[in-house]
Formats: sequence, structure tokens, C-alpha cells
Amino acid sequence: MFSGKLATIDILIVGAYLLAMMALGLALARGNRNQEDFFLAGRSMGWPFVGFSLLATNFSSSGLIGFAGDAYATGISVYNYEWTGALVLIVFALFILPSLLRARVYTLPEFLERRYSRAIRLYLAVLSLFLAVIVGAASMLYAGSLVLTMIFPGVPAWTLIAGLGAVTGIYAISGGLRAVMITDLVQGILLMGASLLITIFAFEAAGGWQAVMEAAPPEKLSLIRPADDPGVPWTGLVTGVPLLGLYYWTTNQTVVQRALAAKSIEHGQWGALFCAFLKLFPLFIMVLPGTAALILYPDLPRADLVYPTLMFDLLPAGLLGLALAGFLAALMSSLDSNLSSSATLVTMDFVRLRWPELSGRALLRIGRVTSVILLLFAIWWAPQIARFDSLFKYFQMIMSYAAAPVVVLFLAGIFWPRANRAGAAAAVVSGLAVAAILFLAPEVTGVIDWHFLMVGPAVFVVSAIAMVAGSLATPPPDRAMIAPLLYAPVASRGAGPRWQDPRLQAVGIVAVLVAIVIAFR
Repeated sequence: MFSGKLATIDILIVGAYLLAMMALGLALARGNRNQEDFFLAGRSMGWPFVGFSLLATNFSSSGLIGFAGDAYATGISVYNYEWTGALVLIVFALFILPSLLRARVYTLPEFLERRYSRAIRLYLAVLSLFLAVIVGAASMLYAGSLVLTMIFPGVPAWTLIAGLGAVTGIYAISGGLRAVMITDLVQGILLMGASLLITIFAFEAAGGWQAVMEAAPPEKLSLIRPADDPGVPWTGLVTGVPLLGLYYWTTNQTVVQRALAAKSIEHGQWGALFCAFLKLFPLFIMVLPGTAALILYPDLPRADLVYPTLMFDLLPAGLLGLALAGFLAALMSSLDSNLSSSATLVTMDFVRLRWPELSGRALLRIGRVTSVILLLFAIWWAPQIARFDSLFKYFQMIMSYAAAPVVVLFLAGIFWPRANRAGAAAAVVSGLAVAAILFLAPEVTGVIDWHFLMVGPAVFVVSAIAMVAGSLATPPPDRAMIAPLLYAPVASRGAGPRWQDPRLQAVGIVAVLVAIVIAFR
């Protein structure tokens, strides 16, 4: 097993990476003149930056650990979150993102205020802030501490968590979203390369692809699982997983803020579809290494140890430094994204509402101070995550209870002109009530004990019915006021090359996804 010690070359590689990211972020800080520069990168980012920033935000350090750990514990069905996520990204790019970009909002809660009411805006702002800090930033810090405790076994976890937060905070808080997205491009490439390295060495140590495929239990190599599967049952795959994807990719400020920074609708769509394409690869470079670990380390005490064990035990000096830099890249790219979105939410959805006369410079300063406060809170909470059985399930379980009413608000708000503020309020209240009942019922009554992937769909159905009933029972909204927020087809691209048509790109991605699912059904 690994010694937990790094060679000098590994330390130099990791140190050079950390210094380079901080220097790049600080250099980019000089380009921030007002709140639009700081929070939305001046709405000037091209599709490669949008795509890689979406990818890097998604493939966090907790994701790397969670994918391999869940594949080890329950099988590759964890990849269902990824291929369905790619499908959701296609829906987002073609049908939802154009409305958000035309509205020119800073935050998604701002969009909901214009569509419904200020109360709905504040509800989503509070929820998004909670998820970004408690579920997002804190889980990234905790995942990073799992790896670093192997290098520094005598150092308390909270000290390592604080150090990770400080390093990332230096450039994220100074440079704003432009620094975050440009560093994400570097970090996205690095984390993909590092994951590929670990995959190659894991399969080589396990005897190759064929040996792993033959030795692994068949149920752990299947994406389509029976209804009683503890990981991702097929019932949850067709209901709960797409719902979580819709929340994460279309209504989550941390993610969507990258697309809001696109220089045009076309670049936003290309960036989202580029991310969907890149999500074809995690099965092979992030999930299946956990399957190989079944052969190499059949008796690990905790599934979350799979990824760090593979990294430290298999990679030689030099490559270990690159892989560790890739892991830190995943952590930092997700943490900086959560800090950026959280600061945007506080500044634009609370501070600017209370003091609308504040200048752009003042809002920029408030955004930086807010980032510091939220980072300190995430550092305080991160050690508590150790109480959960699985890092990935911690993330998905909390999302299952919170996501459904928000998805209803956005889908109805963009695609159903009749939806109004009364319907929105009914959807939120009823959805929260049902979520609370389903959360408490196993402990209180012992009768209802559903898989967490089935909770979201139940809450969604109740929220949707309440939305329809509340909207139809009250006067419709002013169509002229909400028209710019509704779905409208994007104008034809005209004489551009066919391959640049987002619809054609979407068809190609879907074809590859179908082939993967059939191969591992």
C-alpha cells in the first residue's frame, strides 16, 4: 500500500501548479472594473471557456472520489448521472439557455422574480446559497482533506481544509468569474489527463481491460439495474436521475453562471454542448477505475478511499505529482465556482435589492468580502460530512429533497405562459411540505422509506399539480411583461457550416450516448 509520502519531484509539480493558478488569478483581477466584470466576466467568454468551466465545476474532487467509490461499492450505475446529465445539457442548450441569455440576468433568482415575484426570488436565492456552501464548497474541501491526510497523516483534517480553502480563495476572491473560468480551462484539461493516467495504471495493475471485465461481478458492470438496487435502480434512473440533472444543469446558479457569461447565445449553446460531449468520457476514466479496484483492493474499509488509494499506490514519482495536481484542479475549480456563485447571490439578490443605489465598484467590494465570509463557513462545516456513508450520496440525497420545486418553477416559467405567482407559491409550499414528510417519515413512522431517487419525482408531481391548480385558479400574468422570458426558437444560423448547428451537434452526442448505454446495459 501507499506510504503517503511524496517524492521531491511530486512536491515541486504540485507547488508549481498551485503558484501558477494563484498568479494567473491575481493577474486577471486587474480586469475587474464593475459588478458585471466580477460576477459575469463581462459577458465575454467564448465557447471553449464556457464548456471547460462547466466541466471543471461538475467534475469536482468529491465527484472523482464519489464516482470511483460508488463503482467500487455498488457498481458503474453511478455513471447514469453522467450520461443523463449530457442529455439534460442538450435540453438546456437548445431550449432553456436562450431565454436566460436574452433576459440578461445576473442570477437565476433574478429571472424568477421577473417571471413570478420577489418572494420566489428570495426563496431560490436562500436555497441556492445553502446548497452552494453546505453541499458544494464544503464537500469539495472535505474530499480534498481525504487525500491530503494520506500525505500529512499527523495533521488534523480541519487544518488541511483551511489550507485548501485559503489557496483557492486567493485567486477566486480577487479575480472574479473571469479568473475562475480561465483557470477552469487549465484545470479541466489537467483533471481529465490525471484521471486518464490513473485509469491506465489501474487497469494495467489489474491485468488489463479483459481481466477486469471478467473478474468484476456482472451486476457491477451494468447501467440498468433492478428496482431494488441500492445504487441507481431503473425506477430512479427514469425519474429521479433526470430530475436531479435538470436541477443541476438548468437551475443551479453555480453551474449556469458560466453559461450566463457567454458572449452570445451561440457561444453559450456550443459551450454547453461541448461539456455534454466531454461527459461521454467519465465512465472510462473516472468510474471504471473503481471497478478495477475491486480486484486490486477487495477489502478497503471505506469506498471513498478508492480514488486516493489508486493514485498513491500505483503512480510513480512525477506522475503522482501530475495526478495530485489534477485532483487539486478538480477541487479548486469546483470550490472557486461555488464561491463565485455564492458571492453573486448574496450581492445581487440581497444587497443590491436592499441598497439599489450602490455603485458597481461598491458591489464588487461587497462580493469579495462575501466570498471570504462564505468560505470561512464552508471550512467550518466541511468536517461534519464525515458522518455520511458516501460523499456522492451526501450530495445527491440533499439535492433530491430540494430540487423538485425549483425545476417546476423554471419549466413552467419558460414553457407555460399561464404560470403565475400564485401557482409558483403553491408549488413551493406544497413541494416543501411533501419533502419534509418524506424526509421525516422513516424516522418518525418507520413506514415510508423510499430510495432517495424516488423522493424527487414524488415532490415534483405534487409541486407540478399545485403549480397548475394555483395558476388556473387566479388571473393570468401580463403576457407582454413575461414574453421576453418565455421559450422562443433561436433564429436560423444561415450560411454557417453545418457542423456548427447546435441541433446537429446534439444528434451526434445522443448517438454516442445510446451506444454506450447499450454496451453496458
